Amino acid sequence: MSEGICFAGLDVHARKTAGAAVQLGSGEVYKAQIAGSPTAAIEWLQSLPGEVRAVYEAGPTGFGLARAARAAGIEMTVCSPGAIPRQPGDHTKTDQRDALKLARLHAAGQLRAVLVPAPELEALRDLVRAREDLRGDLMAARHRISKMLLETVRVTVCEAVVTGCLISRGIGLRSGS
Repeated sequence: MSEGICFAGLDVHARKTAGAAVQLGSGEVYKAQIAGSPTAAIEWLQSLPGEVRAVYEAGPTGFGLARAARAAGIEMTVCSPGAIPRQPGDHTKTDQRDALKLARLHAAGQLRAVLVPAPELEALRDLVRAREDLRGDLMAARHRISKMLLETVRVTVCEAVVTGCLISRGIGLRSGS
């Protein structure tokens, strides 16, 4: 039934992608190092024999590869990195080994897929994450300023926060408005 299906695993990075594929039935293994953006891997996937089912780990490169592969007619799954089974004692990690492991686990049905969001939803998620990062940075900066004021000028934390005291380039303190 699944004779001729080629399961491919991709270890995706910003400037290169390692690919490995296993063809069911024959057990033949195909490997490739693909230079360029993640979408360059689509050409390699199209060169594989038979029906291709590919997978890669969700990560900082986003979901553009999955969308482009699906548009090219390739069945592409994105899996959760935390749900990949790990062998105890297997500490040797290379891109090729990771790609081959993904291909074999995908063929065995042992990977948990994640939802590929629409581009608009992905952009909204990125915006929310950036806002949360900025809020954290702002709080850290406020804490650093209040601690510095507490140490150098002996202003209490409450006074520094409530009155909005600012440092005026080494001249002294002034009340912010």
